Amino acid sequence: MARRATASYDEGDVRVRPGRGSRPRSKRRPAHADARRGLVTAVDRGRYTCFVDGAPTRTVTAMSARELGRKAVVVGDQVGLVGDVSGQPGSLARIVRVEERATVLRRTADDDDPVERIVVANADQLLVVTAVTDPEPRPRLIDRCLVAAFDAGIEPLLCVTKADLADPAPLLATYAPLDVPTVVTRATDDGGIDASSVVEHLRDRVTALVGHSGVGKSTLVNELVPGADRVTGEVNVVTGRGRHTSTSAVALPVPAGGWVIDTPGIRSFGLAHVDPARLILAFPDLAAETADCPRGCTHAADEPECALDAALATGRVDRDRLDSFRRLLASRDRQAGD
Repeated sequence: MARRATASYDEGDVRVRPGRGSRPRSKRRPAHADARRGLVTAVDRGRYTCFVDGAPTRTVTAMSARELGRKAVVVGDQVGLVGDVSGQPGSLARIVRVEERATVLRRTADDDDPVERIVVANADQLLVVTAVTDPEPRPRLIDRCLVAAFDAGIEPLLCVTKADLADPAPLLATYAPLDVPTVVTRATDDGGIDASSVVEHLRDRVTALVGHSGVGKSTLVNELVPGADRVTGEVNVVTGRGRHTSTSAVALPVPAGGWVIDTPGIRSFGLAHVDPARLILAFPDLAAETADCPRGCTHAADEPECALDAALATGRVDRDRLDSFRRLLASRDRQAGD
């Protein structure tokens, strides 16, 4: 699927109207041709941590030029830096340009929320992390993450954790028809986890990790990036939910090559920004059965001649998968009709 690029912009693209009594301002803005290239690895209260020239050997703190606007810079962005890029204590650089984004992973708070939130920029792979148990997997949330990945042109990868506590085969079988790569992790005798199957998929890639709280996402990051020190938490025995431990996204270099972007645990993944007609792209097992649908078929539950119903009756599609797709479709249709 072709990726949707986002145009780059810098402080020269924005005209700031001078306030009353201020000095006249020239319309000419500095080109900042000498700006150093930086990778945004963390955002904290208006301050941005950046690796200069994409290398972790020099980390600088920067602020964003006012002309870029609030929330214009996110983790994963390639930016132009000017000012003090020495990285010395107390130094402060300035972000004057955000380079064109190859991909943008978005979500909304829910399916009725018109406000899009950028999760990360420039990821080329999305690692959807779910536990086989403790907490129980949430297939509908997994499906939503996959929809967002396909819509953004980001390759998905499914990671099933805690395989030492239960058999992951049933969950893996559910997603086998998607032809999405899957990896499995399990605890080791020394208290760590075996993440060797994950490392090979990360090499020379920018991989964003998403998953609901308690699935072991931060534990996985700590294994992949020694010294990351991401805070881990336990699952509530009453609610079966994990508590949020990662409070903001952070990009970390993987010793074997590539980058991982750890994101805060999520409890919902709204898809208000996704065209309902594109939802079927995340369900290739179902899309393959729609060739016999009549023209204009929406594949909704009330479509009288939808080929998906015949495929279900003959066992060619999984009922849970079809129910999940139609729930998403109904949710998006309600939002579009509001």
